[in-house]
Amino acid sequence: MSYITETKKDLQQIALVGVPNVGKSTVFNHLTGLNQKVGNYPGVTVDKKIGYFKVSSDKKIKILDLPGTYSIFPRSEDEQVVFRVLNGFEKEGLPDAVLAVADTVNLERSLFFITQIMDLGIPVALVLNMEDLAEAHGIEVNTYQLYKQLGIPVVTSSARNKKGINAIEDTIRQNQFEKAPTFLQSGEIIPEKLIGDVKSLLGYELDYQALLAIKFVDEPNLLPQDKADVLKELVLENGIDIQNIQIQESNLRYKKIQSILDKCITRKDVRKIEITRKLDQVFLHRVWGYALFATLLFLIFQAIFSWASIPMDLIDLFFVEAGSKIRELLPAGALTDLVAEGLIPGIGGVAIFIPQIALLFGFLALLEDSGYMSRAVFLTDRIMRPFGLNGKSVVPLISGMACAIPAIMATRNIGNRKDRLITILVAPFMSCSARLPIYIILIGLVVPDQRFWIFNLQGLALMCMYLLGIAAALFSAVLMKLFIKIKDNGYLVVELPSYRMPRLKDVGLTMFEKSKTFVLEAGKVILAISVVLWVLASYGPADKMEQAEASVVLPENPTEEAMSDYENKVASKKLEASYAGILGKTIEPVIKPLGYDWKIGIALITSFAAREVFVSTIATLYSIGDEEESATIQDRLKKEVNSTTGQPVFNRATGFSLLIFYAFAMQCMSTIAVVYRETKGWKWPLVQTVYMTVLAYVSALVVYQLLS
Repeated sequence: MSYITETKKDLQQIALVGVPNVGKSTVFNHLTGLNQKVGNYPGVTVDKKIGYFKVSSDKKIKILDLPGTYSIFPRSEDEQVVFRVLNGFEKEGLPDAVLAVADTVNLERSLFFITQIMDLGIPVALVLNMEDLAEAHGIEVNTYQLYKQLGIPVVTSSARNKKGINAIEDTIRQNQFEKAPTFLQSGEIIPEKLIGDVKSLLGYELDYQALLAIKFVDEPNLLPQDKADVLKELVLENGIDIQNIQIQESNLRYKKIQSILDKCITRKDVRKIEITRKLDQVFLHRVWGYALFATLLFLIFQAIFSWASIPMDLIDLFFVEAGSKIRELLPAGALTDLVAEGLIPGIGGVAIFIPQIALLFGFLALLEDSGYMSRAVFLTDRIMRPFGLNGKSVVPLISGMACAIPAIMATRNIGNRKDRLITILVAPFMSCSARLPIYIILIGLVVPDQRFWIFNLQGLALMCMYLLGIAAALFSAVLMKLFIKIKDNGYLVVELPSYRMPRLKDVGLTMFEKSKTFVLEAGKVILAISVVLWVLASYGPADKMEQAEASVVLPENPTEEAMSDYENKVASKKLEASYAGILGKTIEPVIKPLGYDWKIGIALITSFAAREVFVSTIATLYSIGDEEESATIQDRLKKEVNSTTGQPVFNRATGFSLLIFYAFAMQCMSTIAVVYRETKGWKWPLVQTVYMTVLAYVSALVVYQLLS
């Protein structure tokens, strides 16, 4: 229940806050349902989740779901967002009120952050969530006593079971939010005179605002430069130790919180064995913990790979049929070709990734909601540290074996900026499913189909390609750890929550949100580049295109097989004469040392749209119909001879050179688009592309020269 009901100004925006794993997202989903959207805060990659709570038929209130954080002292990017919003630095201005969600089982941990918000003078209401777990732990909270001690309304809930949701909704409808009395006197930490000087300089009303300004005087872009310079002088004059401010505040705040909880909480003897502790004895075991984690990731990867294949095939078939239908319905011409061969495949190139993205984030949501994800992060942190990564890098890297796009998006859980950036930059080294058709074709050309003991040589070669990708990712991470100069704390703070049954509704909403974000944001870039690549491959200088078509003689006996062969040859000649073909001829001197001719050069260019396009491109270039089986493609490619040297085009040296090139080169334009979105600029996508291209080129060159 709530205790204060006085009339106040109408609410326009409420900030929903809490430490991680307190059920904040569950509360948000109950309040807003599907009436929510996801964007990004300006200048950062943290998701901005906005929903709307319907107060009446003609009124709704904006709910801003802020990232989970342990305090208002910003360390990671998501915590900086919380700091900026609660201090009114974002364009939306200061929220009208704060709905603070706390874990009843670990109330001390939650109240540290909540009392900081109280000292900022924002009206607050407190939700004590996970009431069912508190009962299981023998914890009872005297909510009226807690209300008297804090001076803010208190409601209890078990949001996962929808218990207490009505009370939370009533709190919002009746505007039952209160400005709390000052919880911690800033004068206990810094001199009163300095507080007054800072308030006068910056126009602040509250002492705690002045304390925060001093604490973050060295942070860029928080204050105008002229005022920041004056503030720095005041700090120096008073001999303030900025690092010590946070320590003093933490000690004083926790001491007062503990004093309050001693009056408000009673604990009973609970003889029941806690399942969380029993499970952790297995899941956090030095041996079995890692074995179970590896098994779980393997199963998730297999599920993503297997379950996504059917919907992806259906999506692919749908867009192929859509392109054919457009050709039937619209008159022949450039516009029809653009729609059927450019726009529709471009949209299909975006949509085809949705099943993998939805499944990946669905599994991540299940692990997160169950409480296991925090254990996985804790387990792997020690292993990943020497490579410049941390425990939260493991899941994105493993999921990169399915697709780099959802893997890069999954790095948002990494709070440390440097670790997150390194993970983004090395994730494309993991061999994705799109590389698999290339590996199969090329391994079939250069590796004999023989057995070594019980192992098939071609299977071993395929496994080695995946291991090579992992090695490249870890090696590159070490290099980037040395060269990327981002100052950020390298420690990991992670909460180990109680195990819970995941809520399928929340998992479904996560899958929907992440898929929608990908389609609306990264999809724009992917579609644009797809159309550009189509134009380059479909058009060329008019005279050269005409000459190319005229150079192929019509068959005297126009059977279906002969005409199909004729059309393939025309397509190959026109592709050679197109702008893409001209580009292929242009880059041929550059790729010739790798053992590649201009046709392979075109395949390198077109496969930038999607790696698996390499197979269909070489099939077209070498006059092989798209309907041929893989074995037939391999047989035909084995017979191809270089007109200059008289040697097979796809010999052992060229084949292994291509394998190495595709193992290390940037995967596709979709990956670059997502990296651009996640890093908010072109700097890191360009650095990543140049680094991977140079590494791929040099490695392929060495392999070709050694095997020639």
